[in-house]
Amino acid sequence: MPLDRVNAPDPEQPAESSGEYSAQVPSDPGRSAAGTRELTVLQSSCCRCLPRSVHLTFTPESLERIYQSYFRRQRQENLLVLILFAALFNSFIVIMCAVVYTEDKLAMLVVAAVALAADIVFYVLCWAKKLPSSPVSRGAVPYILWLMITVHILCYTGLNYERFPHASDSVGWQAFFSFSSFLTLPLNLVSLLLLSALSCAIHILVLGVTVAQTFEDTLQGPMMVRQLLANVMLYLCAAAVGVISYYMADRKYRTAFLEARQSLEVKLTLEEQSTQQEELLLSILPKHIADEMLQGMKNQANQSEVQHQQFNTMYMYRHEHVSILFADIVGFTQLSSACSAHELVKLLNELFARFDKLAERHHQLRIKILGDCYYCICGLPDFREDHAACSIMMGLAMVDAISYVREKTKTEVDMRVGVHTGTVLGGVLGQKRWQFDVWSTDVTVANKMESGGIPGRVHISQSTKDSLHGEFELEPGNGGERCEYLLEKGIDTYLVLVLKEKANELKGYKPSTLPYRKSNCLINTTATNGKVASSQSPPSEPKQERCKMVEEHVINKRLQQELLDRETHQIMKDHKVNAATLRFVDGKLEERYSSEKEKRSGAAFFSCAVVLFFITAMEVFIDPLLTVNYVTLAIGEVLLLILTLCSVAAIFPRMFSKRLVSFSMWIDRTRWARNTWAMAAIFVLTMAVIADMLSCVPPSLRVFNSTSGPMLETLGECAENPKHYSFMAVMSLIATAMLVQVSHLIKLGLMVLVVTASGAVNIYSWRDIYDLYDFIQFPNYRTSVVPSKYLMTMMIITMMIAFYLFARHLEHQSRKLFLWKIGVRDQKEKVFEMRRWNEALVTNMLPEHVAKHFLGSKKRDEELYSQSYDEIGVMFASIPNFSDFYTEESINNGGIECLRILNEIISDFDSLLDRDEFRCITKIKTIGSTYMAASGLTPESNANGYSSSKPADQSLIDHWQHLADLADFALAMKVTLNNLNKQSFNNFMLRIGINKGGVLAGVIGARKPHYDIWGNTVNVASRMESTGVMGNIQVVEDCYDILKDYGFRFVRRGPIYVKGKGELLTFFMKGKEKPTSNGGPVTTALPHQVVELS
Repeated sequence: MPLDRVNAPDPEQPAESSGEYSAQVPSDPGRSAAGTRELTVLQSSCCRCLPRSVHLTFTPESLERIYQSYFRRQRQENLLVLILFAALFNSFIVIMCAVVYTEDKLAMLVVAAVALAADIVFYVLCWAKKLPSSPVSRGAVPYILWLMITVHILCYTGLNYERFPHASDSVGWQAFFSFSSFLTLPLNLVSLLLLSALSCAIHILVLGVTVAQTFEDTLQGPMMVRQLLANVMLYLCAAAVGVISYYMADRKYRTAFLEARQSLEVKLTLEEQSTQQEELLLSILPKHIADEMLQGMKNQANQSEVQHQQFNTMYMYRHEHVSILFADIVGFTQLSSACSAHELVKLLNELFARFDKLAERHHQLRIKILGDCYYCICGLPDFREDHAACSIMMGLAMVDAISYVREKTKTEVDMRVGVHTGTVLGGVLGQKRWQFDVWSTDVTVANKMESGGIPGRVHISQSTKDSLHGEFELEPGNGGERCEYLLEKGIDTYLVLVLKEKANELKGYKPSTLPYRKSNCLINTTATNGKVASSQSPPSEPKQERCKMVEEHVINKRLQQELLDRETHQIMKDHKVNAATLRFVDGKLEERYSSEKEKRSGAAFFSCAVVLFFITAMEVFIDPLLTVNYVTLAIGEVLLLILTLCSVAAIFPRMFSKRLVSFSMWIDRTRWARNTWAMAAIFVLTMAVIADMLSCVPPSLRVFNSTSGPMLETLGECAENPKHYSFMAVMSLIATAMLVQVSHLIKLGLMVLVVTASGAVNIYSWRDIYDLYDFIQFPNYRTSVVPSKYLMTMMIITMMIAFYLFARHLEHQSRKLFLWKIGVRDQKEKVFEMRRWNEALVTNMLPEHVAKHFLGSKKRDEELYSQSYDEIGVMFASIPNFSDFYTEESINNGGIECLRILNEIISDFDSLLDRDEFRCITKIKTIGSTYMAASGLTPESNANGYSSSKPADQSLIDHWQHLADLADFALAMKVTLNNLNKQSFNNFMLRIGINKGGVLAGVIGARKPHYDIWGNTVNVASRMESTGVMGNIQVVEDCYDILKDYGFRFVRRGPIYVKGKGELLTFFMKGKEKPTSNGGPVTTALPHQVVELS
């Protein structure tokens, strides 16, 4: 099937404005349009003769099949309306027979009564859903109902007019049910056209044969042919308007279906992203902490005015009876010298990813990775009886896993593991880059257990031994001989000898048979300056196609289920509706419904023009010499086409002027304007019909006797066919039923107008014409039939009642679709809001570009994400005397109140990062009371390839501005801490070290991502802090050479010994000179500065 693709129109535009359109659903609103899913509506080549907007189908075919099933199910509800129409028709026959009853009407009365009973039974079975549920049975129901109605009409034609047949007998009812079939039957358009053509053809054939049998001469033949052709015009009118109604219903349900599909795709995408975010979030934070943080953020956002709190919010909990494991890589310095920075990070990434898997197996919660140190806890957040045994098992598995690295790198690396059992305070501190951490004296002891341990062994404390139940064989550890802290505290230690066989059986494997021994080799990646290195290769095209098909199948299956759930859920019961007016009791909801743009009003107005054309064509066959017909056609069509153009201008904005388009959009969105426009259309149509009827005056008559009785000879022909003019009112009712943009009450008012006008003409203006017609048509039988003027009027009233019931049903469906629509929107907004909050949490723990990388696709656990930078500033700032302040006495709530002060300090430091001058500074992490930050990692830094200009074109001042900002940040931290000291009557002091150079930034472990920076620059910055003096900022000579040009003042400290680096010349940064009003320098006063050295 050749296809012609075009771009997607605006989603607000209706489907009928384009023969083919695509709907793109972004996988992430915040990302590029590269990852989009596409739905396309295609026009098949077999229907090129039709307008492009008439024949639309969804592709792929599976989606079209789902839609057709959905469309048929929605139309199944309309079957009840069609059965109700049939019941009204049979009730009309019963009443008309009963009003003037004679014995020859008994057969008609019995048939109508039986048919009415059958309609009632059929209605009850459909309403109670007691009909057979098999697909064949469901498919046969519409055909059975069509057959029943066709037989009803033929019985009425044959029995009621048996003695006095006429070419207009039951034509109105045939046109009525022909149109109603398009409104209600759950069949495709081709089937409906065939059924309508078949029923109308049978009806014309029956009329033609029965009427022709009554002719006494050939002169009556041409008149009968014209009458039958007039009937054909009525049937064509009903079919044409029926096709338009089917088209409008199809477009309405296609739009609803497409919205449901698009909303589902967006919802699934958001759910997938939200799940990714939640998994990423929970890999960094325990669930109870993450939930509390999320709720805290929502509460803060919901408050119109944030209330001032004495302290920042702190998420901290006390956990008792937990085991803490510290593990350090012995020989890491040797390993570092044997590998490049990239190889080292790749090695750590793979090793720590394995550790994360081991932690999951042994019920550990990984806390942090500090360089080559890994520490985790068992028994948090949920208590475990075997926490100590699990931690020892974890330590043994880590010792076994490091042997892989030893074999691979041919270096003497090993693991030194320490385990201690006690109490911890677990939570997060600060307001940015949240990382879960633990604090307590027992954490310090666990750390010392590791540093006082032996490579390749698991070193445990007495409290850990006391928590065991004999699972392990132990020997004295003598930790006090290797660690002064353990000796001072008098802590007895032990070394784990071997895992007992019994424990092996319980765990199901031996450490020497870890499944990670046969893992892939180091991941081969390359990273360039400022670019991401990843090992993930793009999938092949066949694989992508298979994935796309599977994804499409999943979405279609979910869509089918959601549509079925919609239909079973009585959504209207959830919203109070006025039973009489069908308006929502909720005023705001009703206002939203009223303001909804009706996208098919142009087709409704066009149907009025179609009705006027066909009824004029019918009149031409009845009385071609009646001039008024042509005048009303010309004037009416012009007025109706003006109304139509004003309505469709909003649908085709490029074809009309901006003023007309704006006016059209205003009509669509304004209820009273829509109502006025609809009333104008029906008024024009009704006036045209009334004018045509009134133009047919009683003709000159001559009555003569014949063998069959008196005959009427006229000089005008419209009087011989008055019923056809009443059928024009039926067509006007059909046009009124097409006005989808007005409420059922407005339709009722318009239909009452049509019925009143036509009824007044029938009963009063055409009184003599109908009396003469009855006198000639029913000789010697007039007293036994209902006068035609009343019969036609009652027929129109019955049809009005039927169309009003359908209008109520249609509005009920429209309101239900509206509620589904806003329900889907609200559901999507909730998912999007959840995703937004999760994203806010994730981006507060990982840099934004890193978070996007991990949320973009599924990552392998061993996959490496890294970026290299050549010119980065690194800062470590610690509070050495905080450890003297920290106690775990009851007065401090077990240490929580001490950590609350630390939380205030870190939060104040974090708030500095919100200032514009520090936008190029990134907080890396906190380690206890040490704050780590870096500059130059963000695009705002104008360095490391982020600048639009070449490095050679940048001045030195611009090139290192981010380092100067980092130095300003260090000074601001000192001022901030001094202010907090004054408020809390404390005397905390900062010890800061700064360095600059190249680093490797990246994430270790995709399963539990940990963002950090590595390299010699980081190590030296850490040494600058640890070898510094409280109250001072220590920098190396390279930083001094750069920062002095920015106005910073320094004091030369001299050479100091740095582990692994030998002696380095360092300087203390004392402040920054700022220009005064007279141009002279002024020194920033800073607390806790050492005396300047000469």
